[in-house]
This record gives sequence, structure tokens and C-alpha cells, in this order.
Amino acid sequence: MKNTFVTFLAMVALAVTGSVHAAGNKDAGKAKSAACAACHGTDGNSSIAANPKLAGQSEGYLLKQLQEFKSKKRDNATMYGMVVGLSDQDMADLAAFYASGKVKAGTADETLVQKGEQIYRSGVASQGLSACIGCHGPTGAGNAAAKFPALQGQHADYTVSQLKAFSAGARANDAGNMMQNIAGKMNPADMKAVATYIEGLQ
Repeated sequence: MKNTFVTFLAMVALAVTGSVHAAGNKDAGKAKSAACAACHGTDGNSSIAANPKLAGQSEGYLLKQLQEFKSKKRDNATMYGMVVGLSDQDMADLAAFYASGKVKAGTADETLVQKGEQIYRSGVASQGLSACIGCHGPTGAGNAAAKFPALQGQHADYTVSQLKAFSAGARANDAGNMMQNIAGKMNPADMKAVATYIEGLQ
């Protein structure tokens, strides 16, 4: 009985320890972000459509992505090269800095907005495609507690690239294969429409 109780306490301690992360300091993160600016902008609003905007993204989600680039759970050679030398504190500080910013809204393609809004808000029943709004919210603000990312204002080109990566299984760091299953039910026209709608969300 005693050994069982000790084992239980050890498991609880391990669970608690595993969920604790270094607290991020946004000012320290700003100082450390110089190397990130070329791709993601000085304030986290990338001017390059292929590179994601990071400003206003939830701190927990950003930290998770940095950790998974470093562990190669999310496989990207460029990002691995950028994060491999970062400490846990460095990553926490960068996440805090970008989370403290505000994303700049983009502009949606008006010819695709109606279809994109339908997919985002209602899904496509005939394809078994779930609505995006359930996880990412009516304004695309995401769900920080669940580490579901904010999408509002994100470059359409980047969003399409990630949907394609999820669909092909090239990106597989989503909980329960959720995004892989969803993206796998989307055709290229669906991806383009919902991505441009997302870019215009505020």
C-alpha cells in the first residue's frame, strides 16, 4: 500500500512538473527577436505572404510551436536552424513578446469571401467538413486555453500552405490529428476561399 501511494505521488509530481514552463518576459523577448524580424517583421506582422504573422497569437500556442520546431515534431529546416540554439527561457520570452502585439488585418478577395465564410462558419456537410468557427472562434481569435491558434488577419498564402501540409501529413503536430482530418476533406478551392476569408477577419 505504501509503495502504491509513493508511486502515485511520484506520478502527480511528474505531471505537475511536465506542465510548468518558464514564464516569458516580453521585453526580453523583444530584444531576442531581432533574428526573427527578417521573416516575421519587427512587430510580428510579416510583410511576406509566405511567412506567418505572429503578432497577437496566444503565448501558449507560440511556445508550443517553438518547442516542436526544436524537437522536430513540427519539421521545418529553416525554423529548426533558428530555434535549435534557443533555451526554454528564450522561447518563452519570444512567445510573450509576439503575444503582446496586435495583428494587422489583411484584405480578403471579395470574389471568394462568400464561399470562405460558409466554410468557416458552417463547414460543408456534403464533404463531412467541420466549421472552423468551433475551434477558432467567430472572429478568428482562437482558443488560448486549448492552444487553438488565432487565425484572424493571417496571410492567405501561409494558411493555404499549412492546410496543404496538414492534408498531406507533412505537418502532424495537431492534437488528435484534428487538422489533418479536416484539411484532408478540403479541395484546393476550399482552402483558397477559407484562407482569404480568414485574412480579412478582425
